[in-house]
Amino acid sequence: MDKKIWYKIKLALAAVGPGLFLIGYNIGTGSVTTMAKTGAEFGMELFWALVLSCVFTFILMVAYGKVTLVSGKTALYNIKHEFRYGWVLALYILAALIIGELLALMGVMGIVADLVQEAIRLLFNDLMVSRGWIILVLAVGLYLLLWFGQYKTFEKALTVFVIFMGLSFIVVFFMVQPDFSTLTEGLVPGIPDTPGALGLVAAIAGTTCSAAVFIMRSSVVAEKGWTINNLKDEKKDAFVSASMMLFLSGVIMAVAAGTLHVMGLKLENTVEMIHLFAPIGGNVAAFVLILGIVGAGLSTIFPIVLIAPWLIADYSGKPRNTKSTQSRVLIFVAMIFAFGTIFLEQRPPALMVFSQAFQAVILPAVAIPILLLINRPALMGKNHAKLKENVGILAVVLFSFVTSWFAIAELF
Repeated sequence: MDKKIWYKIKLALAAVGPGLFLIGYNIGTGSVTTMAKTGAEFGMELFWALVLSCVFTFILMVAYGKVTLVSGKTALYNIKHEFRYGWVLALYILAALIIGELLALMGVMGIVADLVQEAIRLLFNDLMVSRGWIILVLAVGLYLLLWFGQYKTFEKALTVFVIFMGLSFIVVFFMVQPDFSTLTEGLVPGIPDTPGALGLVAAIAGTTCSAAVFIMRSSVVAEKGWTINNLKDEKKDAFVSASMMLFLSGVIMAVAAGTLHVMGLKLENTVEMIHLFAPIGGNVAAFVLILGIVGAGLSTIFPIVLIAPWLIADYSGKPRNTKSTQSRVLIFVAMIFAFGTIFLEQRPPALMVFSQAFQAVILPAVAIPILLLINRPALMGKNHAKLKENVGILAVVLFSFVTSWFAIAELF
């Protein structure tokens, strides 16, 4: 490849570092399972929920990033200090996000282990390796990378995982050749009168318009060293991030809608999806899909295990340092939780669905504070929100209450 072209590619990737980090967090095994299950059961009928979720994700990412650029402080720190009894809300958000992410970590690692086990079986004549050993190797490898690496190392690793994941899904998309006409039909809002439909709408919102994304967003923007002079860069980065989330999630949903839904097949877990795709695209499609989903899972694990040390640093207003003793202990504890899927009766996809619904319920707690913060003159000065921004954030608040109600209604 020409050196100038390669240099331009590296510059483009560097410009959207925070976006790639959040794509890696957002498009994980939970997203894959949710989008594939939605496409298999309802075709593209719920595509509108994905589009809305990605639009609202962009709005809140820009808002949280802007407040961080102006104030120089991260999200939880601002919530803690800018509101009366803000420390209570900040602690609630911190605790809820860490609990939700630890549940998600068990589900992610369980699904990745299942898929690696299946890949080994396909490659080595039905050889079966214990899920426990697979999780141990992955956990040790990731912990060593986090122990010795810097933020730029994580960003580079995530870039590789995200690009590989995206290419894998696109390859499978063209291999199965789904019907494009169903995409436009799914842009008309509507919810099928079928059990589980409300839960899937909530899961789409929870896995895409995730509360953790916006809280982590401020930390990642601060880590980048951007100031208010980088506001255009921040908006461009958020747009790239939200657009890629929509594109990749839409591809996964369309593949399932154009194949599994047409064939009348259901999807109960991720490994089952691999088996269902084998007859459609052969073992090559199945193996490419395995690699893509494993890449999605590994790209999700990085932000998940970093969330506790970063949120605690955010809350206390201290610099984020993954090499500190506290951070290393917290990351080690998170890795211990990765083994939880071995001892629980619930299958990993069930844990993922629960954690995503949990995220949907947290969304109002992060949407309302940013509406107040971005309009606070003492904090924002001349950079306070204009009418268009306020309308957008108010729409997100309304959306957060609706999807929270969907999640609670489905759970109980």
